[in-house]
Amino acid sequence: MHRIEKENYGYKLIFGELISTDEMKVWADDARKALDGQSGKFGVFVDMRTLKPLAPETQSVMVEGQKLCKERGMERSVVILSNALLTMQFKRLAKDSGIYAWERYVDASASPDWEKKGEAWITAGTDPDKEA
Repeated sequence: MHRIEKENYGYKLIFGELISTDEMKVWADDARKALDGQSGKFGVFVDMRTLKPLAPETQSVMVEGQKLCKERGMERSVVILSNALLTMQFKRLAKDSGIYAWERYVDASASPDWEKKGEAWITAGTDPDKEA
């Protein structure tokens, strides 16, 4: 399952459960269409709390989608997860796509205010990794 929602800061992406390569390709096409009218910098909030780890073929489609977002003006992104394996997988994918420096990861299972932290990173650059 995937969804793309337009928000005041940019885009909210929701990924859940098990996503096939074909569905990830549909997401990539949907993202391309959503970004066609985009101008200027924007943020991306990614909610993956219920997503299962991606198969290798599906990962490569995700990497291409991440690259597209960066090329079209993504300034910062935050990924909300609740699974250590998926967190490791997405950190690696962000490195592969070249967006790692602009992306932060919030563990929703350890942070009840995950949404607030994620939006603060996107809108104000408040780094959730630098909290006291």
